[in-house]
Amino acid sequence: MYRSPVWMADGQAPGEALLPSPVELSRVARRQLRLPSPAIAASPATEQLVNLPTWLWLTGSWRPVSARASVPGVSVTAVATPTSVSWVMGDGSTVTCNGPGTPYQADGDPRAASPTCGHVYRRSSTGLPGRAYAVSATVHWRVSWSGAGQGGVFPDLTTTGTAVFRVAESQVLNNGGG
Repeated sequence: MYRSPVWMADGQAPGEALLPSPVELSRVARRQLRLPSPAIAASPATEQLVNLPTWLWLTGSWRPVSARASVPGVSVTAVATPTSVSWVMGDGSTVTCNGPGTPYQADGDPRAASPTCGHVYRRSSTGLPGRAYAVSATVHWRVSWSGAGQGGVFPDLTTTGTAVFRVAESQVLNNGGG
C-alpha cells in the first residue's frame, strides 16, 4: 500500500485522514495470509490398482489461517478458512470433497471405499508418459475480514498441490480350481 509522503512538523501526530481505512488495512492483511500448499496422500501408498478404491487425503493441518494488519488505533484481521478440495485425477475425472479426506488405516479393508474422499481408476497408467497419472488437489479458501467495527469478504483463494499416481492392473490366474 503506497501513499505519497506528507510533511509533518517534529512532534506532530498524524491525523486520522492520513491513516489507512479498515478496508485498506483488510487488503494488507489478505496479502499477508500464508496459506499452506496441499500435501497429497493416497492409499494404496505406492501404486494404485485398477478397480480398487483409492483413498485421497491431504496431510498437514486443515484449519483457518489468519493475518493481521494494524496502525495506531485500528487493527484488522483477515481469516482464510478451507472449505473444499477439488481433485483432478489425471484420467478425466474430477472429485470434490468437503474436507481434507480420511487417512487410510493400516488395518482397514483394502476393498472399502473412503468414507469422505476417494476415486476408482478404471484403466492402468502403463501407456501414459512416465507411466503415471498427473494428479492435482486444489484447496478452496473462503476469506473474510473484520476490524474497527467493520467486516467483509474477499473472493475465494486457492492453493494447489500435485502428485503422480501409478495405476497397475492386478493379474489373476485361474487354474480351474483343481
